[in-house]
Amino acid sequence: MPGCSWSKVAGVVALSAVFAGCSEPKGAASAQSAPTYTNPLLPSGPDPWITQVDGVYYYTHTLGDRIALWRTDNIAKLAQAERVDVWTAPETGPNGHSIWAPELHRIDGKWFLYYSATASGFTDDAHRGVFVLENAGPDPLQGEWIDRGRINTAHAGIDGTVFAYGGKRYFAYSPYTETDTSLAIAQMQDPWTLTGDETVIARPDQPWEQQGGRKIVEGPEFLAGPKGDLFLTYSASACWSDDYSLGLLHAAPGADPLDASAWKKSPQPVLKSANGVYATGHNGFFVSPDGKENWIIYHANSGPDMKCTQKRAPRIQRFDWSEDGWPQFGEPVATGVELPVPSGSR
Repeated sequence: MPGCSWSKVAGVVALSAVFAGCSEPKGAASAQSAPTYTNPLLPSGPDPWITQVDGVYYYTHTLGDRIALWRTDNIAKLAQAERVDVWTAPETGPNGHSIWAPELHRIDGKWFLYYSATASGFTDDAHRGVFVLENAGPDPLQGEWIDRGRINTAHAGIDGTVFAYGGKRYFAYSPYTETDTSLAIAQMQDPWTLTGDETVIARPDQPWEQQGGRKIVEGPEFLAGPKGDLFLTYSASACWSDDYSLGLLHAAPGADPLDASAWKKSPQPVLKSANGVYATGHNGFFVSPDGKENWIIYHANSGPDMKCTQKRAPRIQRFDWSEDGWPQFGEPVATGVELPVPSGSR
């Protein structure tokens, strides 16, 4: 079609066409009228997380003293979503403040919230841990959240997540070890109890994991590859550095997640500052409502030297897979660029 072209922004191919001066067959929907969204989804939202169940999105992020859940059937309209504060930190105790990085998971028909917290009266890393809340009701925005306490990790740590693989359930987090933080995995006996030995699978041994004055790898997130590969993304360097970025660990199909030698680290970040977007980190994954697209959510700053504050905002973008079955995240899409909403959105 003369004069027509497809737009490509920051390595992500936009699925809507630019039809300046072009005509379409009668009855065809205009590509320009297709629903779109722009990043960021909210003006604030560090450590964002999305769970999509039956076409409904549940979203949460770090608030510091409580946990809130947003619910929407169109993630592009997150700013207009229903929001409920479902839990508030106690005034005293091992989970009294610094409520960070909540994640909502659906396990065996129940809802679980994993979050990082610090004991009241302390601000040091030695008093941080990962805690669990359970809700047996059908709606996570209602019902009673039961405090299941602190995960019995071998070290103080933050940023816990869970994943199932090979008929077993695993817990991954960022322990404070001989470095500032490492990445570790353990098997789970139930959604709030670990069993067996805990394995450190990665340490911040690369220069790009040591920016901002600390050696940090944190925020592990599991991603199953289309050919059976195991992937773990993680955030690298201090969160107040513009060089905060996402790294990637890989294990071959059939590998034992508790075997540290099975995990190989990509030599460079897989998502880093570009296109006016800085400090890309602390991600999660979700699929479109129709199950046809893979998406990543992460937080970032819209300018340099904005540090590690509530100004970090949630961003989403679609990603694809290479022929070898590896995730291809590309670059962060610039602020304000219109992109198609996840396929199957209402």
